[in-house]
Amino acid sequence: MQWFKLGAIALGAAVLTACGGGGGPLGSQNNDPNRGALMQTPVPRIAGVSAAEFTAMLNADATGQNLLQLTGNPVCGVDVNYIKYGTVGGSSANPERTTASGVVMVPTGTAAACTGPRPIVLYAHGTVIEKRYNLADWTDRTNPAFSESTLLAAMYAAQGYIVVAPNYAGYDSSTLPYHPYLNADQESKEMIDALSAAKLALPTLMSATTASAKLFITGYSQGGHVAMATHRAMQALTPPIPVTASAPLSGPYALAAQSDSTFFGMVNAGGTVFSPMIFTSYQKAYGNVYSSPSDIYESAFATGIESLLPGSYNWTTLFTSGKLPQLALFSSTAPTGLGAQTPPTGTGATDALFAAGFGTTNLIKNSARLAYVADAMAHPDGVFPTVNSGNPLASSTAASPLRQAAARNDLRGWTPASPVLLCAGNGDPTVFYALNTGVMSTLWTGLGSLVTTLDVDSAATQNDPFAAVKAGFASAKTATYTAGGAAAVVGAYHGTLVPPFCTAAARGFFSNFL
Repeated sequence: MQWFKLGAIALGAAVLTACGGGGGPLGSQNNDPNRGALMQTPVPRIAGVSAAEFTAMLNADATGQNLLQLTGNPVCGVDVNYIKYGTVGGSSANPERTTASGVVMVPTGTAAACTGPRPIVLYAHGTVIEKRYNLADWTDRTNPAFSESTLLAAMYAAQGYIVVAPNYAGYDSSTLPYHPYLNADQESKEMIDALSAAKLALPTLMSATTASAKLFITGYSQGGHVAMATHRAMQALTPPIPVTASAPLSGPYALAAQSDSTFFGMVNAGGTVFSPMIFTSYQKAYGNVYSSPSDIYESAFATGIESLLPGSYNWTTLFTSGKLPQLALFSSTAPTGLGAQTPPTGTGATDALFAAGFGTTNLIKNSARLAYVADAMAHPDGVFPTVNSGNPLASSTAASPLRQAAARNDLRGWTPASPVLLCAGNGDPTVFYALNTGVMSTLWTGLGSLVTTLDVDSAATQNDPFAAVKAGFASAKTATYTAGGAAAVVGAYHGTLVPPFCTAAARGFFSNFL
């Protein structure tokens, strides 16, 4: 679920380091903020570029030029501002008061699209494992958020949108010692808190930008789940927060079905990283996933695993240091009673993918896997392994605490009241299309034009509004295959190939409601 990497775009002298960012007056400080309250007023302005300067930066290398083909030339300049605010942690039994940080990007300039009240895009990022992730850190090209931040600036802020994007609790300067990963309640509350903090910050900014009533929500991968959960939460408030439209992208919405498929042997790419992030999150939230990490993890990995992610390791050093196995989530020796689910032995592309998730130095104990699968067989989900039209939602009778937690954060059962775009690719090896985007699209069939589903990895139809997006994806996929074969496509699919095209589709979708 990691976001794709852009090349290091040279920011040069055009980036202005703000007073309060690299030093200078601190203004008003609040070290114990309530939910949605700012910790610092005025907030630090980290960087600012004009439209011409931003265009020149992006044109400076091939990566930036490719990005411009998707986003179009900047119409507006962009000011990048850093916010810190109060929010909540993930514990449901003992709600935690904590802090988090994020970015507010505002369009600048005199063009009509850059002045007057501007629409807000509330954005949720995908899975990252480095704690120092900070979308506002435009002065450090080595920050793991730099590429995604550049994309947001080019795709949205430079086209006249205000961008509000949290780094999430547990990252950057947040005081929470873990991240409430795929915790729908916490992450939707934090998105609302980030939006509240951003609205407090706007009148104090150098650009004096104001927000219109238009609110769009989007996010990719983990952020797709967060975006959908946030739309659901805003709609459920009394009074509701009006959402103009949302675009959840490649998210694990039917989380219980995705989790069941993994334990049955359909091990997704990146499973050895996503699983401990999920387990730690739900252990912190509900307190009953395990008595000790050694109940679920093999002894070589159990010690210290709760504090491993997010942390100081990147996706390479995490594996080379031996902190986690790179591929083997489960043992290649099947636990007694599990039978044919371990490991796949066919010759198809998915068999090879799933088989890679088994090995001799594996993360999850056979005993933990067997207990999970036994519960899944006794109390099946309504979608996996077979579709049961009488029970289309996550099982409410699960006995496994982990399956109960997954069902609690599953987003089936909600019906949107404002337009939604679901975008993903059908060949995704990380967040399975059929179990997530496909399931939600089917459940919402009766909503008609309120829901639009886009499979970027499909052929364009007559008068297809997404024909250019599909053609661009096909070209990028072909180039990836030519350079490295089928394995390269699998490796790049979720993290590199799909994200920019679904993001471009989201902006096009939002433009219908301006």
